[in-house]
Amino acid sequence: MVSKHMKLTNKIKLLAMSSIIAGSIFGISGVKAVQIGETEIDQSQVVAVAIPGRFYNLAVIEQIPGKQACWREMGSQPTIIDPLWTTFDFTGSCRRATDSNGYSVRLDGQDTSQDYSLDVVAKNGEVQLVAVNRQDRSRTVIGKTFGQAEGQFLKIYLNPGWEFTKKTADEKVLGHFYLSGDTAAIAAAGDNPPPPPPPPAPVTFPDTRGDIYQQEIEQAVALGFIAGFNDNTFRPGQSLTREQIVSMVIGALDTIPDMQIQVPNTTTTQPYPDVVASRWSAAKIQWAKEQQIVKGYPDGSFRPEQPVTRAELMAVLENTAKYVKNQRGQIPQLDTFGNAMAFADISGHWSQTLVPKMSAFCEVASPYNESGNSFFPDNPSSRNYAAAATVRMQQCLLNPTEQANN
Repeated sequence: MVSKHMKLTNKIKLLAMSSIIAGSIFGISGVKAVQIGETEIDQSQVVAVAIPGRFYNLAVIEQIPGKQACWREMGSQPTIIDPLWTTFDFTGSCRRATDSNGYSVRLDGQDTSQDYSLDVVAKNGEVQLVAVNRQDRSRTVIGKTFGQAEGQFLKIYLNPGWEFTKKTADEKVLGHFYLSGDTAAIAAAGDNPPPPPPPPAPVTFPDTRGDIYQQEIEQAVALGFIAGFNDNTFRPGQSLTREQIVSMVIGALDTIPDMQIQVPNTTTTQPYPDVVASRWSAAKIQWAKEQQIVKGYPDGSFRPEQPVTRAELMAVLENTAKYVKNQRGQIPQLDTFGNAMAFADISGHWSQTLVPKMSAFCEVASPYNESGNSFFPDNPSSRNYAAAATVRMQQCLLNPTEQANN
């Protein structure tokens, strides 16, 4: 039989142990409690994605600035997400959270992860991100996709009063994302949903829908310095020839108001041994040669039907921009409006200084398919990239002050 003294001794031991545990948890006896908080993050560098499956799942993806693109957006109502992070080892480029270990709800500066769970549901012709109260099962809509597309990754637009933040511990930023809400702002918005994203611009060519350069292709066509084909296609992936790029940059010069250029329609001079005077492009090539916009090869040829390489495209665009500056009475040196990109595959190439310089000139030079850090200087330039790069050059020359402020 256990004595009363032994029972009392055991009780004292239990109380002492409880005090030690309490001290560890609540900061007693010199143990400091961890301060949990949140910090603002750039909303343009993070996206909530509804991932299709038997049921929709939520992923939160954050782009690390200056690194390989983690996703691409196409269209609106809904906006389709191209999950680029699934195509490469995204470590160091993207941060991804796919479950409650990586994201939770925070309200009015308080961690409410124990009070709310997150759910992604298809409802009323769209997909909604919902906070579900664990106690009474009430539901609050955090964001919407403004439409559905079967089997597609969809962008979730956050409702007014909600934003992405990052969890902190003793002011150290953690990888955990908060869907952080402000109840006053949410209440002020009431039942009025945020305006949907603008409808997609009309697509001139069916084969450019979803192309990474679609918007710039549309700009180039509207400006008139490149056109589609008679079958109403643009053929964005088709290579551009050396004579076509000459025609294209001359067309771009015509869109700059202070440039008064006079390019003859015909020529009696044969600009290069392989460009006869009767060729459709001969007069343009002759004019571009005289203005030092284009050059031939060491053997004296021009090779008009040969695809222009991506590096050659940069050389032509640089010379075109210098021509404009000369005509304006300015020093023919290109202004840079950003940091030159360090491409991984141009060391030792004849364009190794040219390409980075053109990347700092309004991003005229950019990675192959706008992803990664390779330029592929000897690859033929496709029509879509040539159109985009020429638009960027034109805009840089047209609005230099605006570009400098960006």
